Amino acid sequence: MKPTYKTTIFACFVAYVVQAIVNNFAPLLFVTFQKTYSIPLSQITLLVTINFAVQLCVDLLATKLVDKIGYRPCIITSQAVSAIGLVLLMLLPELIDPFTGILIAVIVYAVGGGLMEVLVSPIVESCPTDNKEKAMSLLHSFYCWGTVGVVLLSTLFFWAFGIQNWRILTCVWAAIPVVNSFLFAKAPIAPLLSEDEKGMTVRQLFANATFWLFVGMMFFTGASEQSVSQWASVFAEQGLGISKTAGDLAGPMTFAVCMGIARTFYGKKGDKINLDVFMLVSGVLCIFSYLLASVTPWAWLNLVGCALCGFSTAIMWPGSFSKSTVALKTGGTAMFALLALAGDLGCSLGPTLVGFVSDALGGDMKMGIFAATVFPVLLTVTLVIDFFRKRNKAKSIKEE
Repeated sequence: MKPTYKTTIFACFVAYVVQAIVNNFAPLLFVTFQKTYSIPLSQITLLVTINFAVQLCVDLLATKLVDKIGYRPCIITSQAVSAIGLVLLMLLPELIDPFTGILIAVIVYAVGGGLMEVLVSPIVESCPTDNKEKAMSLLHSFYCWGTVGVVLLSTLFFWAFGIQNWRILTCVWAAIPVVNSFLFAKAPIAPLLSEDEKGMTVRQLFANATFWLFVGMMFFTGASEQSVSQWASVFAEQGLGISKTAGDLAGPMTFAVCMGIARTFYGKKGDKINLDVFMLVSGVLCIFSYLLASVTPWAWLNLVGCALCGFSTAIMWPGSFSKSTVALKTGGTAMFALLALAGDLGCSLGPTLVGFVSDALGGDMKMGIFAATVFPVLLTVTLVIDFFRKRNKAKSIKEE
């Protein structure tokens, strides 16, 4: 059976599951690494920072390299190095200094994660689908469901077979990108731009005010999403006085499920919903969710706010990509890479602000999240500006 564009889209869905694996599997083993290899907590924490730092560097390099090398070789490489990184995670700690071995593995699979961040969305955008906003939202829902699957299935495996057998599960997770690389090798990949179109250069993008509007939108999206997501487990533990495992389920898992539900909903019903209105309403809801999480005195209501944040930020990342491709039709790979870079910067700096403010106020996590309310407020402001930009543009076209 000859692969079709449905095969391409399916492979992209699986690619986001792979990204969920490389971002979320190793943190489940941090305590095991600490106990087994006597690695200090400071070094363990550094692994997360390096993972996202490498992905940021790849986002930046991709603006120049992807168009020269081609989408197919790059996306296959992303799957291959993700699998290699997971295999190295299993092997290297026993062969060399454990922390160095784990660090090398993280760097290798982070390259794959960074490439997927840049490549998967434009590949889906280039596919001949009826409603690209729906496809984009459904695509990004697979990262959420991938995260839920990685945490739940890994927890179930460790309970059934013991966490000492984590290497077996690592092999299982590594097999997914290996199989997916074969799908990408055969699936059709359409060009992002037609033959008579030339993608905008980085300099042209930087000179475009609309591009900077979307950069802000992506940055505030990443910050709004991760300021709550990254601290949700600690928030749940502190508020409810529960264990780390229960905190993971009550915090990040609930956040990811709510985000996945919202993205899947728009992925199914998006053709009947105005994207601009949906994003504006979500922005206001996100502000409300932050206030619910930080201002209300009841712990259970604070957790409802965290869950609501996952639901309200769900459309922002895929929606911003979709809006940017309409506004800047020849933005090309450089635009996708730079927007992903802006989003990842927000993902890094948002939780940092929460942690800094919380630490300065004696570990008060609620005040840290309250301070981060600035991010959904500014995100909503960018959405309002874009709404009026589109309305004024449509009005001027009509007058002509």
